[in-house]
This record gives sequence, structure tokens and C-alpha cells, in this order.
Amino acid sequence: MARGAQEIQVFIEKLARLPVGASSCNFFDHSNPENAVRRRNLELYLQDMLERRPKVLLVGEAPGYRGMRLTGVPFTNRDILQSREGYFGLFGPDRGYVLPAEAAPVAAEPTATVMWDVLAGLDFLPLLWSAYPLHSHQPGRPLSNRTPSAAEALAGRPFWQELAKLFAVKSVVAVGNVGFRSVSASGLSVPKVRHPAHGGKVKFRDGLKELLAAGMDG
Repeated sequence: MARGAQEIQVFIEKLARLPVGASSCNFFDHSNPENAVRRRNLELYLQDMLERRPKVLLVGEAPGYRGMRLTGVPFTNRDILQSREGYFGLFGPDRGYVLPAEAAPVAAEPTATVMWDVLAGLDFLPLLWSAYPLHSHQPGRPLSNRTPSAAEALAGRPFWQELAKLFAVKSVVAVGNVGFRSVSASGLSVPKVRHPAHGGKVKFRDGLKELLAAGMDG
């Protein structure tokens, strides 16, 4: 097994063992058999991206319950994972991605679609991740989203740092305030773009366009 593939497997196992509180869900852990599908989907994504050698890492907020919480892949949803056309030749059943059974009846998360539409329009393929890699939800409401706490973002920091090292990225960009606080707290001075959720598509796209025009290597 190649060194990168081994490191990816170790990385995912660390994720699977990351402790959570009562209002968070580790959708990679070994308690739910369907999580094996999510671990495999993430492994495929990271392996595919390692071959493509992205030079930029985008750090967002946290997985949504209609997105990565179901698929296991950052900023994706049911439709993206099953798309036969895909984005940049990624995703789709022909690439080995599998939709967990519990994801089939869930409406696709719109933020993921906005993310990939913008990236495709800019012909820009960065590595995607979040400040907190697990699903934070409202107390007693697992089918909801919650801004991760400072402690959760702190617990998630080593994961985006490990990916930045593994992929040897040259630039880190924060997507939204939570990502910005996480990256800034690590001592890095990085640009921030608008998060694409809640009507942020245009500002998100324009922010990335400005960075690319200024010389950020995409």
C-alpha cells in the first residue's frame, strides 16, 4: 500500500475515534454499520484528491445533517454523490461511491450544490474540509445543524492541519467565520471568503475569484 493511502486510512480511523458530546454525532465511528460506507466514501475522495494534488485547502464550518453527515464526503449531498456526470470527474457510482440507505429519502443539502457549482464555474478544485469534522446539532434534535463550539473547533483543528500537511497544500482559505477563527487560532494568517450557505453564493464566488486573480495557485 502506498504511503499516502496508509496515511489516509490512519486519518479516517482517528476520525472514527474522535469523542463527541450529547449534541454531536460521529458518523464515522464503528457503532453504526452504515458508517462503514461513509468511511469508504471519504477514503475514495481523499485518494482521488491526493492524485490530483490540490494546492489550496478550503476550511468550512461543520458537516450538515443533509450533507456530509449522510455521505461522509465534505460539502456533498445525496445528488452529488450519485451524479453520473459528476464534478471534475469525481463522484458517482461508477467511481465506487455508495449512498447509505438512510440518505435516500433525505432532501439534498443546497449548500453542497452551490459549492460545487461555483468551483466548476471557476474551474478550481481545492481540497475541502471543515473546522469541526463531525455533525453538531441542536440538543435533542439530531436532524438539525448547530454552530460548533470553540471546544469542538479546537478538537477538529488537528484534522485540517493533518490534511494540509498530507496534501502539501500551499494556501489555506477560511470559508466563513468558524473556519476563520479555527485557522487564525492556529497561528496562520489566511484570507476569508463568505460561506456559500444562506444566500452567500455570489459573495463566495466573488471572494474566490479575487483570490485566484491575485495569484492564489488553484
